[in-house]
Amino acid sequence: MYRSALLFLACLPLIAQDVRPKDVREIGKAGSPALPRLVELLKNPNTDVRVEAVKQITDIGTLRSLDPLIAATRDNEPEVQIRATDGLVNFYLPGYVQNGFASSLKRVGSSIKGKFTDTNDQVVDPFITVRPDVIAALGALVRGGGSLEVRANAARATGILRGQAAVPDLLQALRSKDTDLLYESLIALQKIHDPSAGAQILFLLHDLNSKVQIAAIETTGLLRTEAALPDLTETLNRAKDIRVRRAALTAMAMIPSEKSRPVYTQYLQDKDDKLRAAAAEGFARLRNPSDLPMLDKAYQDEGKGQPRLSLAFALVMDGKTEMSEFSPLRYLVNNLNSVAYKGEAVPFLVELARDPKVRASLVAAVPGGTKDEKIGLARVLARSGDKDSVAVLQSLSNDTDTDVAKEGLRALRSLQARL
Repeated sequence: MYRSALLFLACLPLIAQDVRPKDVREIGKAGSPALPRLVELLKNPNTDVRVEAVKQITDIGTLRSLDPLIAATRDNEPEVQIRATDGLVNFYLPGYVQNGFASSLKRVGSSIKGKFTDTNDQVVDPFITVRPDVIAALGALVRGGGSLEVRANAARATGILRGQAAVPDLLQALRSKDTDLLYESLIALQKIHDPSAGAQILFLLHDLNSKVQIAAIETTGLLRTEAALPDLTETLNRAKDIRVRRAALTAMAMIPSEKSRPVYTQYLQDKDDKLRAAAAEGFARLRNPSDLPMLDKAYQDEGKGQPRLSLAFALVMDGKTEMSEFSPLRYLVNNLNSVAYKGEAVPFLVELARDPKVRASLVAAVPGGTKDEKIGLARVLARSGDKDSVAVLQSLSNDTDTDVAKEGLRALRSLQARL
């Protein structure tokens, strides 16, 4: 197959009109040696040929593929720009093109249509270093791609690759009226986590589109934007959509302020589980030990999983750091085994593990943990561990369970990149 592809490559006419997409696919079968010819085809006047050339360059996926893909982002055809964008992400996150935006593209007459997936939680590991010119190319598309879909897709890509240098481009994109572009830019800012961006998105806290409004609210919370508190309080009090109110209180809980104490007190007794959970998180970050008796009673009385997790988080934050059988910290670790709640337990433990006492307790719990506990604690220590966490992650990287070993190695690399 490889030799026949090389022969085909050598014999193929260079006349542009004689090249068809299926010819490009045949060229691509040669792998890396085909790159120079594929690069030439990026200049072909036929859009379908250029699209196929980008696909083949993406599939080759070597370091030498990056420059042609960057060049393809400057093509004047939106589909080429979209596929080049996904190709760049795929280099750093292998397999991305199978489910990225480009995989949903369909031709409708002379235009193309695609659909963004609702799930947007992918991000490269901290030990992955993305070339600056890749981020610059994506930032240019965010700001001025050939269509709104191109710009929104580039925004998603920038977030996945943690493109710090593209933050100004993402902020400029927030002046758009397009829901997808606004939403993808906000999620990208969450992933990049540049606190300085928070104050520049306050105008979206009252957006009329609930999807955009909720994303903006969540972003100000994650970026700990203190200037957002008055708007968040107003939104909590006035919004009729329960999802918006939940997001507002959760964001307020991420921005600790004693001025919010009356709000937390009010909602700790609310009939809505998620509002009670958010209120408990607010008390947690106030870190006032005098709240312990009140929080302990609420913890004992709470019958729902999500608010009970938040109350356990609050109790540990206020000083109940022991790892005994029925302690709040053990309750959080136990929930790493829960499909329903491990997604909430991990970020709570990441935050708690910044305390050396808690971190030491978690490290000590790793060897005797279940498979899910080992994987969850590896993720926690990757983000909040210190030099004393290296040994336990090294041990996990050699675990007899391949899933645990894989996560242990990944966590170890992330931690070492941060130390």
